[in-house]
Amino acid sequence: MDIRFDFSGRHVFVFGGTTGINLGIAKAFARSGARVCVASRRQENVDAAVAALGQFGSEVMGVTADVRDFDAVGAALARAHAHFGPIDILVSGAAGNFLAEANDLSSNGFKVVVDIDLNGTFHVMRQAFEYLARPGASVINITAPQSMIPMRYQSHVCAAKAGVDQLTRVLAIEWGEVGVRVNAISPGPIAGTEGMKRLAPQGAEGDAAVIGSVPLKRMGSPEDIAQLAMFLASSGASYISGAIIPCDGGGASESIKSMVEAAAAQQKM
Repeated sequence: MDIRFDFSGRHVFVFGGTTGINLGIAKAFARSGARVCVASRRQENVDAAVAALGQFGSEVMGVTADVRDFDAVGAALARAHAHFGPIDILVSGAAGNFLAEANDLSSNGFKVVVDIDLNGTFHVMRQAFEYLARPGASVINITAPQSMIPMRYQSHVCAAKAGVDQLTRVLAIEWGEVGVRVNAISPGPIAGTEGMKRLAPQGAEGDAAVIGSVPLKRMGSPEDIAQLAMFLASSGASYISGAIIPCDGGGASESIKSMVEAAAAQQKM
């Protein structure tokens, strides 16, 4: 169900907002009247996202930045602030993932995921603080069930996302003093995303197995995550901060654990 929110004139900045879940969030805010800036490290993805967002009639812009680069993140946020003014809603969703047992994982492979997921989230939040429209600003991080559920083949992501969750909680404490709310969304299996291509068994049987493991018996969509993001950014969530909120069809964290193991087994065949 498409619940309508009105964010007319609000400035929404979405890091990683050019594909998948994050693009879905950017589209939802653009439909609701927000001025939206998206950022990612590939110019072609930024251009495509800006073109897609333009159809909703809102003001949009795109910038390129790699979340691993602290200074580049700051420059991207400064450009958005110069164009749209203070940031009302910040979404940090850049992520990296692949399947690997710890004994097969190189130091660099572990570092890349931690750099994107955890360090990248810190870079976005730290650099954005001076541009946030406080009080009343809302920060939404995109985490994952791996932050709380240990999963084989996911040591790098489990460590990185656990850090994202704790960073979310700590900054909710520190930034609450100036009226900034900080929350995180933990998506379950979301159809059509890069994560499902990398972490789920492929084919009709794989889809059926994933759906069968979800209590609500369907995969989620980017729109499901977007609706939750808009609620968290709305006045209806004005007393919610420091929360890690699953959007997973009813306890799908364990289903993702099974999904990852099945995908790894399929890749080894």
